[in-house]
Amino acid sequence: MSAAVVLLSAASGQAQQAAAGPFDNLNGSWSGSGIVNLREGAKERVRCKSNYVVKSGGFNVQLDLICASDAYKFDMSSNIVMQGETLVGYWNESTHRVAGKIVGRANGGQIEVRAEGDTFTALLSVNTHGDKQSLVMSSPGSKVESVTIALNRSK
Repeated sequence: MSAAVVLLSAASGQAQQAAAGPFDNLNGSWSGSGIVNLREGAKERVRCKSNYVVKSGGFNVQLDLICASDAYKFDMSSNIVMQGETLVGYWNESTHRVAGKIVGRANGGQIEVRAEGDTFTALLSVNTHGDKQSLVMSSPGSKVESVTIALNRSK
């Protein structure tokens, strides 16, 4: 009988791991730095802080990201939910007053989304490995053409 309990417990644990959401490894505060490439060719070094609040067993995440340099700042928030195999949600950047929707996919520690608004479209890739994360945003032709940020989870 105890062997059956051990097998059921192991199977239950595997089912819970298999059912883990794509945002499980993001929860908490992160900080780091990066580069913002502006359309006119200027590059700005930025310091960034982000906070992820993960809900619904890892299938919903709220993100707040603030990056600033001496001359540039952006303050973005988003809420993303996993629906089936697709990530959907919204984003809002309060400094430049732009907002829109997010659609994408997650695979392991990698999240790939397309953020669209009335005047802005960007491809965003977030890779998380343990306590390190890289965020790359590309939006050719917009005022901010690309952003590359390296973050570490705050202890």
